[in-house]
Amino acid sequence: MRPEILFPLFASVSTLKGVGPRVAALLEKLDVTRIVDLLWLLPHGHIDRSQRPNVEDAEPGVTVTLTLNILEHRPGRTDKQPYRIYAGDETGVIGLTFFRPRRDWLERQFPPGERRIVSGKLERYGDQLQMVHPEHVADPDKGEDVPLREPVYPLTAGLAPKALRNAIVQSVERAPEMPEWQDAAFKSQNRFPDWQVALRLVHSDGAIAVDAAVGDPDMLARRRLAYDELLANQLALALVRQRMRRQGGRALNVRSDGKVAEMRTALPWPLTRAQDRVIGEIMADLADPTRMLRLLQGDVGSGKTAVALLVAVAVVETGAQVALMVPTEVLARQHARTLTEMGAAIGLRVEALTGRDKGKGRAAILQRLSAGEIDLVIGTHALFQDSIQFRDLGLSIIDEQHRFGVHQRMLLSAKGRKTSDVLVMTATPIPRTLAMTAYGDMDVSRLDERPPGRKPVDTRVLPADRADAVIDRLCGLMARGERAYWICPLVDDEGESDAAAAEARHRELQQPFGTKVGLVHGRMKPEDKDAALVAFAEGRTSLLVATTVVEVGVDVPEATVIVIEDAERFGLAQLHQLRGRVGRGEKPGHCLLLYRPPLGDTARKRLEVLRNTDDGFLIAEEDFRLRGGGDLLGTRQSGLPPMRLASVERDQDLLAAAHDDARLIINTDPELQGKRGPDLRTLLYLFERDAAIRYLKSG
Repeated sequence: MRPEILFPLFASVSTLKGVGPRVAALLEKLDVTRIVDLLWLLPHGHIDRSQRPNVEDAEPGVTVTLTLNILEHRPGRTDKQPYRIYAGDETGVIGLTFFRPRRDWLERQFPPGERRIVSGKLERYGDQLQMVHPEHVADPDKGEDVPLREPVYPLTAGLAPKALRNAIVQSVERAPEMPEWQDAAFKSQNRFPDWQVALRLVHSDGAIAVDAAVGDPDMLARRRLAYDELLANQLALALVRQRMRRQGGRALNVRSDGKVAEMRTALPWPLTRAQDRVIGEIMADLADPTRMLRLLQGDVGSGKTAVALLVAVAVVETGAQVALMVPTEVLARQHARTLTEMGAAIGLRVEALTGRDKGKGRAAILQRLSAGEIDLVIGTHALFQDSIQFRDLGLSIIDEQHRFGVHQRMLLSAKGRKTSDVLVMTATPIPRTLAMTAYGDMDVSRLDERPPGRKPVDTRVLPADRADAVIDRLCGLMARGERAYWICPLVDDEGESDAAAAEARHRELQQPFGTKVGLVHGRMKPEDKDAALVAFAEGRTSLLVATTVVEVGVDVPEATVIVIEDAERFGLAQLHQLRGRVGRGEKPGHCLLLYRPPLGDTARKRLEVLRNTDDGFLIAEEDFRLRGGGDLLGTRQSGLPPMRLASVERDQDLLAAAHDDARLIINTDPELQGKRGPDLRTLLYLFERDAAIRYLKSG
């Protein structure tokens, strides 16, 4: 149960006055079903209604608030003609203009001879000033007035701004005074208001008296609430980290000699200094009795697979097993083939296990796995299933973590007799601020050096009308036995699917290339995708038309060219991943980015960055700067709720402070029992960090 103080905030919006079934259904379209959701629905702007001139001084084109005497009504001769009410003060007269109004309502609202306060945008119609459909009308003789500043909220069709504003005002009134969970010194240093005051300020109509000397009150209030959300996020991740570490690690007696040394000798290339450094960090974690939770970031071609293999060999030599989880069946079987070949020198027993394995074949794999006759199993999310049992799972390696979530990696690692160590790998370099949000529960290692011999991929940017010249170039390339990818564009929601775009391009390219053209996209059956990739890898097809299903992990050394259509629609990180599919063999790689002019500024900068650098970490930071964090990995996939108040890219200073504060809190008070503990538990409940709350309750 949530703390009692929060009960009013988690009530349904239908408990508010004026929110019936129709309005509640409209609010649900804004992801608003509870009062707390209304509190987090912050305005995206404000209308200034503080200008209160007399009629003579009022300027057309500006929103003004006027106090007027109602003079006369002039209805239109037909319903299609406007209804005008003339009103003025001692300096002049304006017209209040209405189209298709209810006459009885106008007569009640604007009785001649009485005063009214009206607010709206003033316009000039011929020689006459007019206000079309005033946005606010108030009766000053009843003590009514117009807000000085009106918040502007996101809306949906059919939801009147007044109805939403009414619901939000009631929600703010229900927000209780809360115990202060922020550090007093940090709060004072940043001039943050109290929580309840911050809520009232961001939803304010300007009626709250504030001390302007401390800075912009709206900005400070927003930063206060953003920090609350970031602190809840970072605290939840720190608690998840604490829980995973406390579930019981073990010290594995890993060695750098023996089978690991043999495996290093058998590799076709020497390890880089970065690989040596990262292997040392992982081996130290494995040997420590504390559970390992480590994220390995490596740019395209940095040698993550070799690191994973050597670490796996070290674990297997202790008698334990290793599981490698990947996002797709295609990638699982490719890894299985690669690691079987690489591990053959030391007798490493490797097996793939995916959802495609059925019947007796699957039963045999499961029996061998539980008996300890498989050293390294590679699979997809099928590895989570209860029927899969290990004899002794010592290490879980999760590749391309952004396709999974926090809870999925916890499920896999819990399959060991003692909860296994966890190594997460990603080929998508992650900006530091985004890593803190999505992977704040993990230590981080970086492979920032390429193996010797890997040359940069030559990248060219070409307009789409050069496609025929590109096809001519591919003819010569394929005649020399080389292979190429042709990546089809992302397609708008209103248009055809990516699969249809790929199929159409495949048909076009069959005309010059015939059966040498393969096709793979996400809507194909898994076995058909596998067959297309194997045919390309074996050279039975020389040109593979594909969607972004080949973005990660597909390894065909003979592929030397990749063509990406409508490259301006892709993100920088995704383009970099696609480019990494070529140049993996002895011959240099080439990437041709086809775009449709004219290019917008952001798209142009994106393509320029890709053309000018192949540093994945630099590219990730630039991608983050150009389009923000939401589209990179998606913090939603971290297993925690999405941000509603904070912006990872805008509030980087607050995120760094929240990250440090959360780590310090958990290091000194692991169960939140100390002085700030109860208040911080309230914060976690408020922002619904349920995984952290469950941990505290279990503790």
